[in-house]
Amino acid sequence: MTSVGKILVIVIMIFAVIFLGISTVVYTTATDWKQMAETHKKSLNELRTKNSDAEEKIAAAKKDLDKVKADHTVAKKALDDRVAALNADIERMQREITTARGDLATAQQTAAASLAEAEARRTETQLLREQKLAVEKQANEFKIRQTELNDQIRILTRERDVTKKNNDDLRERVARYSSLLRQHQLSDDISQVKGLESPPAVHGEVSRVDAKNKKVELTIGSDDGLVPGHELFLNRTSPRPEYLGKIRIQSVDPDQAVGVVIGSTIQGKKIKEGDIVSTSFRNIPRSF
Repeated sequence: MTSVGKILVIVIMIFAVIFLGISTVVYTTATDWKQMAETHKKSLNELRTKNSDAEEKIAAAKKDLDKVKADHTVAKKALDDRVAALNADIERMQREITTARGDLATAQQTAAASLAEAEARRTETQLLREQKLAVEKQANEFKIRQTELNDQIRILTRERDVTKKNNDDLRERVARYSSLLRQHQLSDDISQVKGLESPPAVHGEVSRVDAKNKKVELTIGSDDGLVPGHELFLNRTSPRPEYLGKIRIQSVDPDQAVGVVIGSTIQGKKIKEGDIVSTSFRNIPRSF
């Protein structure tokens, strides 16, 4: 064998050894990738199973949430409808009260005007009757005038009858409006209504208290401007200033009034003779 042949044999052996090493590395690496792929595939399947379970739980939770939202929407709509109905009832009652007050004032004004007109008609009729007596004394000269006056008397008499009927109708309407106001626990006395609209500034004392601590007699009355329905603050100045509550005037006399406690006194404190009542909460007098 020549040197070239020997060299070629050596080179072939070297390449054979290198190829063997590369084949071994490739086989080892291929085996590791296969195991890793199987491991990852198993992990992927587990993750898919968990994801499916999580999606089912999310769907169930979403369904429960939708049901809760629907129930809440129904309950909220029912409450809103109830509130709207109550507000509508309150507004309707307030409009009815306002209308009744306006109709009452109008009816009273109309009744007063009708009474004045009826009195004027009566006076005018009496005057015409006197004129008729004078005309009868001069029948020959004023016969035509007498006929005209008689016609006027008949007309005025009819107008008087119509006025009387209108007056009766107005009285009936006033009675109905007064009944309606009383049904709504409102006073039909126009002076009391005006008094409630502008309460006077008054100060007084408690002169007597009932055993139940609910009703009191006061040293001020209608001469001081009080009318039933006025509300007063109840205070005590001794031994230390303190607020006791509020009272509503129930009945009045010229120099005294009776009131009832609105709700109850502060901390259920007993009212005493000499306690102070006033329409002003801040300006309570220190002495009388």
